[in-house]
Amino acid sequence: MDIPHPGARAAHARELAETRAFFARRAADWDSKYPDDSPRYAAAIADTGLTTGQFVLDAGCGTGRALPLLRAAVGPTGTVLGVDLTPEMLDRATAHRAEAFLVRADCTRLPLPDAVADLVFGAGLISHLPDPTAGLRELARVTRPGGRLALFHPLGRAALAARKGHPLTPDDLRARAHLHPLLRTTGWTPLSYTDEPTRYLSLATRTP
Repeated sequence: MDIPHPGARAAHARELAETRAFFARRAADWDSKYPDDSPRYAAAIADTGLTTGQFVLDAGCGTGRALPLLRAAVGPTGTVLGVDLTPEMLDRATAHRAEAFLVRADCTRLPLPDAVADLVFGAGLISHLPDPTAGLRELARVTRPGGRLALFHPLGRAALAARKGHPLTPDDLRARAHLHPLLRTTGWTPLSYTDEPTRYLSLATRTP
């Protein structure tokens, strides 16, 4: 996706650099910092309807925590592609290179053709997209009509805010009131929304 205005391009580049720097500093101890929440990931993946032989894109795959679980869901005939912006995170994800292809890319400009993915899985993704509108639109571009988007976090919004030591803010993009209109304008139809202490999961389908 091209950003035509020079000022917009410069702002986008700055935001990408800030995101990359944020995660680069945290990559080395990312997995040890958090408890093993694989069961929550597995439950979310099961709820997406992902099946054997499908193509799944793990957008913002980070250290690759979801990759083995996504591979188990699609089986040996499926395709798992992990995409992340930060080289240091992808270096950690290479531990899962037997389960997935890994690509360094900006989720607003993916090196993929149209309508290839059956599912886009984004764990903790939406809050870190430099341009959420452009990002969701690009994810829609690479998803087949009827394919799905899963925006996931192993903690709900309130629990995550509490862990970070601050209250929820009224402009939180992950709130249903903000997220669903954004999804509808970027090529998605919302399907379900769960925001509980131990789970955040918003499912949408690619609008034909």
